[in-house]
Amino acid sequence: MKEKKKNFWKYATFALIVIFAIAIVAINNRNQSCQSIGKDEAAKKAIDFINKNILPPTTKAVLENVERDGCLYKMAINIGGQKLETYLTMDGNLLFPQAIDLNTKLQPRTTTPQQEQSDLPKTEKPKVELFIMSYCPFGVQSLKGIIPVVKLLKNKIDFSLEFVDYAMHGEKEVYENLRMYCIEKEQQDKLLDYLECFVKDGNSERCLDEVNIDKDSLKECMDKTDKEYGITESLNDRTKWAGGRFPPFTVHTELNKKYGVRGSPTLVINGQVARSGRDPASYLSTICSAFTEEPEECSMEVSTQTPSPGFGGGTGGSSGGNCG
Repeated sequence: MKEKKKNFWKYATFALIVIFAIAIVAINNRNQSCQSIGKDEAAKKAIDFINKNILPPTTKAVLENVERDGCLYKMAINIGGQKLETYLTMDGNLLFPQAIDLNTKLQPRTTTPQQEQSDLPKTEKPKVELFIMSYCPFGVQSLKGIIPVVKLLKNKIDFSLEFVDYAMHGEKEVYENLRMYCIEKEQQDKLLDYLECFVKDGNSERCLDEVNIDKDSLKECMDKTDKEYGITESLNDRTKWAGGRFPPFTVHTELNKKYGVRGSPTLVINGQVARSGRDPASYLSTICSAFTEEPEECSMEVSTQTPSPGFGGGTGGSSGGNCG
């Protein structure tokens, strides 16, 4: 119970920082003066804080670039091979994951906030949907945690991988989302093996060969889906990007609207957004709570170690981060 309270206040504090960040952006738009300690000093302070207090010892944040953006510093950092945009107040005192464009039109939330796992509807064969962005470090983290559980439960659950309807990690993410979508659609029996390979280093070409994906069939599906949803067309037309920054990926837009998906990862079980840690044991417990009668696999031991965010091995990461 103490750990739950600790996590609650951790997440609540994070939420307050984001809310305060919105106020900072509003001030920025009014062109008020800014107090600065210098971008290099501010960036170093932020990177040191992230590495000492947020990431596990095996994962390091590396600064790639820092530049002024109004009354903020915008930093490009690399965590586990993944590039993220973060923002920092110029006095070096507040760090937050992204600025929120208050002029961006978002779909209204159609679901209640995330429920505790005990509140999940129960069915004989739970439907488990995981929404990710393929290059989101926290989406990759969630894959590492849930793959062993899906392999354990096999056909006793109805698992599907789905995608947030915009991409935050550029063109490579748009096409990797498309690739994963088509593998699941046309060669579903190879999806988990492909994902298990992909989360190691993000090398899709190697994984296609390693898992023996039919590349001709994959290309045909990708070309057809691209045309159906106008994926490349939207990628090349920045007027269609969310807030002018993020290209759309509309294959699962209706499901995003239905569940009120706001970022990667988002777990949905039996039609309800669910909370879960990202270690295999937590995923197994959460999913098993949605069975009307738990199968014997639910009592089996799986790892309790939370995978690190981003590609590669390692454990000890937090389950609280997301892209969105």
